[in-house]
Amino acid sequence: MRGDEDGQEGFIVFESLEDRVSADHPLRPIRRMVDRALADMSPLFDSLYAEKGRVSIPPECLLRAQVLLVLYAIPSERKFCEHLEYNLLFRWFVGLKFSEKVWHPTSFTKNRDRLLTPEVTGVFFEKIRAQAEARRLLSRGHFSVDGTLLEAAASLKSFRPKDESEDSDGPSGPSAGGRNPEIDFHGERRRNDTHASRTDPDARLARIKGKEAKLSYRGHLLVENRNGLIVDCALTKATGTAEPEAALELLARERTRRRGAMTVGADRGYNTRQFVRETRALGVTPHVAEKKRYNAIDGRTTTWEGYRVSIRRRKIVEEPFGWMKTIGGLRKLRHRGEEKVRTVFTLACACFNLVRLRNLEAELCPA
Repeated sequence: MRGDEDGQEGFIVFESLEDRVSADHPLRPIRRMVDRALADMSPLFDSLYAEKGRVSIPPECLLRAQVLLVLYAIPSERKFCEHLEYNLLFRWFVGLKFSEKVWHPTSFTKNRDRLLTPEVTGVFFEKIRAQAEARRLLSRGHFSVDGTLLEAAASLKSFRPKDESEDSDGPSGPSAGGRNPEIDFHGERRRNDTHASRTDPDARLARIKGKEAKLSYRGHLLVENRNGLIVDCALTKATGTAEPEAALELLARERTRRRGAMTVGADRGYNTRQFVRETRALGVTPHVAEKKRYNAIDGRTTTWEGYRVSIRRRKIVEEPFGWMKTIGGLRKLRHRGEEKVRTVFTLACACFNLVRLRNLEAELCPA
């Protein structure tokens, strides 16, 4: 028999949000790991807030919200607050009760300077990494390193000569008019030492071989070769020497955590005499891909079976970059300034590890 619609608007709920989320939902193990990390960060949160004054939104809720923004590729805090109005799963994950009013989007803006900083997200990343270390999921001495370009939230039209006046509209002059004037850069030589973006001065003009140049930052990862988990990350300006310099910094930090033999796999871009020499000075064996010309490694390294394994496994470092750009919202950045971009990049690295740990848990302990 056909049922009729019930026009009743009000209702009473006798269940909690915990009851509405299935026991095998993929977000449950992620929520447990996030809660464990946030509990360890409680002393840090205490130092960020005054002892007296108006009670704020719990920092744990705001950081859980930031994790969801990355995991579900939600483009803005305003859109996320709209989801909180009707999405019970998001309310449960964040820790917002069904009867509680959703925050105003400006709550994120006001707390960004306090919570969304490289220091806070860096500690959060370390806490997630420590959980992987405690489960013995990290390789003891075999790693891979690489970098990628992250397109900045700035247009090429904002890349103007440094000595150009603020009133000028660029090569077309003030006569171009309008909010988005026509600008012809044909024949103009544009370089980072003579030009800068007015929208994001920290962005640099860079390109991947075979593609057009864009205003970008450069993200760097050090990944362990066993399960593909990120063990360290860094974000720098997109300079020509950024990749080997950042790789050496990441390796130096990892060297302080570990004893014994270490190897690092990398592509041909790292096959330089300086990188190989400084890597060996750190006590790390460089397993970089060979080049036909100006090859910096020889048979003392390439004849070992471990070298071939490292070259094969080094491609695992590309997986986090792919995930961040397709799912994590980093295909084109939404924040400007090196400090803010470093914050979102570190948070995206932590979220990738959360997803990877969830998948590993399902593989090691199937239901």
